[in-house]
Amino acid sequence: MFKFANVNLPRAGVLLACLLLSSATAAAQEKIKFSVGASSKTLGYAPLWVAWKHGFFEQQGLDAPVILLRGTPGSVQALVAGSIYVSAASPEAFIEVSERGLDTVLIGGVINGLSHFIMGGKNYRRFEDLRGATLGVSSLTSGTVTALKAALKARGLEYPRDYKLLVVAGGSSANLAALSTGQIAATTLAVPLNFVAEEGGFNVIGRLIDAIPDFQLTALAARRAWAEKNRPLLVRFMKGMAVAMRWLYKNKEPAVEFLINEMKLKPVHARKGWEYYTENRIWHPDGDLNHEGLKFNVQIYAEQSHARGPLPDPAKYVNTSYLKEALKELGSR
Repeated sequence: MFKFANVNLPRAGVLLACLLLSSATAAAQEKIKFSVGASSKTLGYAPLWVAWKHGFFEQQGLDAPVILLRGTPGSVQALVAGSIYVSAASPEAFIEVSERGLDTVLIGGVINGLSHFIMGGKNYRRFEDLRGATLGVSSLTSGTVTALKAALKARGLEYPRDYKLLVVAGGSSANLAALSTGQIAATTLAVPLNFVAEEGGFNVIGRLIDAIPDFQLTALAARRAWAEKNRPLLVRFMKGMAVAMRWLYKNKEPAVEFLINEMKLKPVHARKGWEYYTENRIWHPDGDLNHEGLKFNVQIYAEQSHARGPLPDPAKYVNTSYLKEALKELGSR
């Protein structure tokens, strides 16, 4: 027969309960590291920072700070190298690496449309005024410049016959500076920088969304093999993104305040930016992709890579099953 030590059983039970409670609390507080990369920190990328800073990732048991990688190439490289689990950047870049055999998959959307305005210098008010002019762009191969060419073509202006393009390094801010000095006649500026230009006396010539209503400007991507191996984690991540998107839509004033503080925007620009993004559904309310818009992204990739034959089906590069599962768990769809 076993003999028990001479202990105070009630006291021992209390100690055991405290130890179990402490272990359970520690386990509950322990979050899984989940690295997320973003190619930019602008108004359009706000859902990622909302999901992080408002604790929507944390609610899913994820320690998922957003790492600013500044630029699509760095974001894609970090994803392929395994330094991050999910990357937010231009879909064409993920399509390209997939075609090269480094299989990535698009799992959700961030910026689901074009948020750029064509802004003209003080002597340029109409599309026709741009004939013979020099326009500033951040790249000759980006989706934005392709959309700009399409917008101008719809107004009878062909490149390079009717206008020139000048690459201005440094993004939209550098393009605005070049516009201010008269180096260029016009450029595309994303919301809310277009409002800054308008307040400075520059002219709104048009919106890219009017020429290209469907376009996936920024998407979330993961490595396909990793995604399938870690499906539960990715579903939790997409739940955090879906909740963040819904929060942005349902809470205008807190959302505007968040944009002011986190994205360092003036109150009037944050408000106008929120209104533009929600009214035009540039953010998808559930975090889905613009599936119709991806056709244009595939077309851009094909043109840049000089691919021949029929265009691939965008579905080749997409897997929204993680999002669908996340929405089901959230009680939607």
